[in-house]
Amino acid sequence: MGKRQQTLALVMIAMFAALTAIGAFVKIPLPVVPFTLQIVFVFLAGCLLGSRNGFYSQLVYISVGLVGLPVFTQGGGITYVLQPTFGYLIGFALAAYVIGFIIERIETPTKKHFIAATIIGLVIIYAVAVPYLYVALNFWLDMKSSWSHVFVVGFLSSIVADFCLAITSALLAERLYKVFQSARNVKFSHVEGENVI
Repeated sequence: MGKRQQTLALVMIAMFAALTAIGAFVKIPLPVVPFTLQIVFVFLAGCLLGSRNGFYSQLVYISVGLVGLPVFTQGGGITYVLQPTFGYLIGFALAAYVIGFIIERIETPTKKHFIAATIIGLVIIYAVAVPYLYVALNFWLDMKSSWSHVFVVGFLSSIVADFCLAITSALLAERLYKVFQSARNVKFSHVEGENVI
């Protein structure tokens, strides 16, 4: 990969990390787990950047928050790992990777591929987040909560909206995918031309 391609990749990673941070502040307060638009940019990062760079974009976002910048829904800092919602952030990174992994292996992804990938990503997020929420509440936060309570506040309260966002993100990704691929190909051609000269 040439310097221009690396620069483009870094810009895209930084952009989606920033968009995920912005999404954290577009929120609807709910008990324990607020509803945000972060998940849209997680899905788009996986669909448009691929597995590695999609994962890196979320890793950058999480790292920036853990070093102290208030980019999470409730601030930042290393102690944020003790927040009951930190499992969602772990799920974001894993989901972006898996979504990208799926899309990368399809020569010409269509609407159904993007929808399937984002739904799988959504399942991954909740599969990590809900158990993390239970452990956080019951162990280090000493807020005794049953699995049924955690299931309601960590899953049922937001799954319908998140499912709609997954579908919306998939449809948007389908439209943007060729644009991102074309931008990357233009860079490749330009660099190859320079090398020939």
